[in-house]
Amino acid sequence: MSGALLVAGTTSDAGKSLVTAGLCRWLARQGVKVAPFKAQNMSLNSMVTADGAEIGRAQFMQAQAAGIEARAVMNPVLLKPGSDRRSQVVVLGKPIADVDALQYREKREFLRGVVRESLAELRSEFDVVVCEGAGSPAEINLRDGDIVNMGLARDARIPVVVVGDIDRGGVFASLYGTVGLLEPEDQALVAGFVINKFRGAVELLEPGLEQLRALTGRPVFGVLPWQDGLYLDSEDSLALDKPAFGPGAPFGRDTLRIAVVRFPRISNFTDLDALACEPGVVVRYANGAGDLAEADLVVLPGSRATVHDLRWLRERGMADEIVRRRLPVLGICGGYQMLAREIHDEVESGAGRTEGLGLLPTRVVFQKDKTLGRPEGSAYGEEVRAYEIHHGIVEVEGGEPFLDGCRQGGVWGTTWHGAFENDAFRRRFLTEVAEHAGRDFTPAPDVTFEGIRQSALDTLADMVERHLDTEAVRRLIERGAPEGLPVVAPGGAPRAG
Repeated sequence: MSGALLVAGTTSDAGKSLVTAGLCRWLARQGVKVAPFKAQNMSLNSMVTADGAEIGRAQFMQAQAAGIEARAVMNPVLLKPGSDRRSQVVVLGKPIADVDALQYREKREFLRGVVRESLAELRSEFDVVVCEGAGSPAEINLRDGDIVNMGLARDARIPVVVVGDIDRGGVFASLYGTVGLLEPEDQALVAGFVINKFRGAVELLEPGLEQLRALTGRPVFGVLPWQDGLYLDSEDSLALDKPAFGPGAPFGRDTLRIAVVRFPRISNFTDLDALACEPGVVVRYANGAGDLAEADLVVLPGSRATVHDLRWLRERGMADEIVRRRLPVLGICGGYQMLAREIHDEVESGAGRTEGLGLLPTRVVFQKDKTLGRPEGSAYGEEVRAYEIHHGIVEVEGGEPFLDGCRQGGVWGTTWHGAFENDAFRRRFLTEVAEHAGRDFTPAPDVTFEGIRQSALDTLADMVERHLDTEAVRRLIERGAPEGLPVVAPGGAPRAG
């Protein structure tokens, strides 16, 4: 078996990442040598590969699904927004510039070449490459410079499957409209559809599936059911609209309640997945001071805009609530930096000296060079493996050691992401938090985060096998889009230039 496939979507968070992961795991279980690929990713959820490259967290997860080591070429271009107008551009795992939209346009031919070479490298090494699109291919205002959706498909002659989220409503209009807005040359590569997140009897959909097939000349390859509790790395902050609950009753008598501050530029929120997977732990996202009222632990997560998000924390009254009530607090990366006495930032925000929350005896200085790594250490006598991505360097001036950071009373801080995926460390930390909060909470002794992750990936592959026409998908990967697919009206508007 050889070839490639592009999984596009009608919207962000339609399920492209999970469908791509499911296809990778399904193919790997068939003995196919498969790799994931996302040409360009705009996400603040990133990961560091074994050789020190920064890529989208979803592509790291998809590589795990494929049973291979993640590499920079699987996500050659990563955009990390620092504001509504500017993003850091990461190419092959290393940051090269901070740009606005016009400056980005000047780099797109260079980036197109990087994407082309990266995909060619993967296709020369693997039997199949499953590509993931970004947003929607029908964002016609962006088509001229597109390197991740139909621009990629046209350039590499890759067949396309469009995924629609039926839980949002309007899925048939979204699928039809997505194809109809594309140019005829783009439409020729769109081979069919997948409907995602369906609740109910599939038979009720049949009339709509038949009409969509008649209107577009393209089949629906399958309907994937709604699936709770997958705990797989999301790259889209839309996923934060869904509260995360620990699966099942607490192992002890009490529930442990964790409030995670939802910064405007929140990053690496997958750090919380491992806490949410614990029975009896309830993770909620907080947007105001009232959301912290019943929290046993407040988490200040990572941020792509530390100084600006600290200002937002103060404007929302949450900073005063945390300091006044002396709530137990964990700061991770950008959140850890906010806990310092002062922050000196001429790099990310250009704000110079900013007063921190003063809850830890630390001082932060931002450096131009980004720190990327996969550190190892220990805490509470347990081994910890993690990853780090930051410009801010924290100078510790007191307190007790905590991973690479420090703690003082009920306040902990670290730059390390992913630490709670280490099961023994996570249990020891939650036990200490429960003691500070006065909760009779005992972590379950048999929860393994890696086991949950692998089980979720197998669940995705099972869904692919049971609910998709896998033979049709195989033919599509091997042979490409069928010849003579009809053009759906209006057949796209001509591109400018």
